[in-house]
Amino acid sequence: MKLTTAEEQLMQYVWQHKKVVLKDLIKSYPEPKPAKTTVATTIKKLTEKGFVGYDEIGNTRLYYATIKKENYFSKQMKNMIKQFFDNSTTQFASFFAKDASLTKEELQKLRDLIDDELKQK
Repeated sequence: MKLTTAEEQLMQYVWQHKKVVLKDLIKSYPEPKPAKTTVATTIKKLTEKGFVGYDEIGNTRLYYATIKKENYFSKQMKNMIKQFFDNSTTQFASFFAKDASLTKEELQKLRDLIDDELKQK
């Protein structure tokens, strides 16, 4: 499931801080900060989508991620590869290696990662 930009922004904060209250979410925004109701609506949508859960402590809700960042990112990358690279990870890797302005050291690290994966298979 795809998140909106506003939802992803909130999720980044939740993933980073593990458990948060609404007040902390609002503080995480740069000035001018959004209205409390705007942030509350966004976190409610995330809860409805199953990305966020919460524990109630008195009148306060303590929000936490129910989906790991890595799982969401992996699914988004797979969708991007499917949409833009004809579902070919080879085309994606070729594009990434040629057009991402990687340094020689970064390319070497990628090569080492690939070599390690090949050894494991």
